Amino acid sequence: MSFKTEINALRRKITRGLTKNVGSVKFEKKNVSEVVFKNVLISRPNHRLGNLLLITPLVQEINSHFPDCKIDLFVKGGLAPIIFENYTTIDQYIVLPKKPFKELRKYLSVWFKIKQKKYDLVINIDKNSSSGRLSTQFADADYKFFGEENETIISQYPDHVHMAKYPVYEFRYYLELLGFPKKEAAVPTINMKLSATELQKSKAILTEIVGSPTKTIAIFTYATGAKCYPPEWWHPFYEQLKTSFPDYAIVEVLPVENVSQIDFKAPSFYSKDVREIAAFIANCELFIGADSGIMHLACASQTPVLGLFSVTIPEKYEPYGNKSIAINTNTLDTGAILALAKARLQ
Repeated sequence: MSFKTEINALRRKITRGLTKNVGSVKFEKKNVSEVVFKNVLISRPNHRLGNLLLITPLVQEINSHFPDCKIDLFVKGGLAPIIFENYTTIDQYIVLPKKPFKELRKYLSVWFKIKQKKYDLVINIDKNSSSGRLSTQFADADYKFFGEENETIISQYPDHVHMAKYPVYEFRYYLELLGFPKKEAAVPTINMKLSATELQKSKAILTEIVGSPTKTIAIFTYATGAKCYPPEWWHPFYEQLKTSFPDYAIVEVLPVENVSQIDFKAPSFYSKDVREIAAFIANCELFIGADSGIMHLACASQTPVLGLFSVTIPEKYEPYGNKSIAINTNTLDTGAILALAKARLQ
């Protein structure tokens, strides 16, 4: 571990300790007819692709209850406007710089921006986020949810651990306390809301790669750190995948690093445009890859996903909806994984 990494880890530990008790639910029970959320702030000051994509179910949920509601996003980095490009209810992005100490003036101005607007509701996504808790406390709002564990929610929903689902359950829980009917529908899926133009353009790219219109399985062999499966795992898996699905083209979606754990043996697709990547995967029949931002992007494309997990907690980040499933490769071998793939392609 580098000195810089150690310093950042220590900094996060200290700030979490200082902010863990900041804020508590601000909730005033009113007559349901008096409650209309017109302006909502969602706090997720994180720049990672997967974490930002996991906000999309909550945005959909809020707008299903309050179609005219405008939503601001408190985030970090430049991905959020790209991800939410086709979400017409997003009003503004309040963006923290990635390196606050190098851009101190910009960093401070962002916090003042939060205070400039009166919100009906502020929702913090991650209870362990120091900036998320502080921004929720700092904002001016009638209602505030800090993402704290709620025993009622925990007892009612076995899948409450999931990072995309808990905020939706929390939102529904407080609406029910306000007198709104209890909602039992499934949590909305992660969704990029790809346009017909984007899908058609990527379909042409896929056809160019595989040679003719055909059924396709997309694989993503990369991931960060310990989540990345080695070539020794991917090479035999890829060979068995080809044998098991002779009627399918297999295309490798490459990471921004432009590396391949199968030494580029499969036809490949490379792009730095996350919307183009999502649209490309949307034209495939199945996606197989380890837990990563691209795995969540595949979910957001609405394609069935087999998410491979070996070190991270599946219940917290597993792909869901559209026949997607998390696979614990510590307990399931290649044969079992291929059987699950066949089941999703039927």
